[in-house]
Amino acid sequence: MYESLKSPPLPRTHFLRRLALHIAGAVGLLLGSLVLGMAGYGHFEDLPWRDAFLNSAMLLGGMGPVDVPATDGGKVFAALYALYAGLIFIVAAGLVFIPVLHRLLHKLHWDDDE
Repeated sequence: MYESLKSPPLPRTHFLRRLALHIAGAVGLLLGSLVLGMAGYGHFEDLPWRDAFLNSAMLLGGMGPVDVPATDGGKVFAALYALYAGLIFIVAAGLVFIPVLHRLLHKLHWDDDE
């Protein structure tokens, strides 16, 4: 998917397209995770969709849940979803920064004379 060290860096338009695809992938991952959290809170805690959205978004943003889970299933779900949300944040940030880091390293190591 990425160009090798021996090839020149991508033109700016191709790089921006690659970056946009990575950002779209990160947004899709976050939206899918948000839907998963909303479904879990709706199922285990019987929360309305607005409250489930709020709790899921707060966990994905790293702030923590707003409503304290009342059921045993809700507590287990909230704990597992909190661990999952922490990992998703790292993965989404990595998806966005990988093309930028690759381009930077490629430009620093690529030589026009070869």
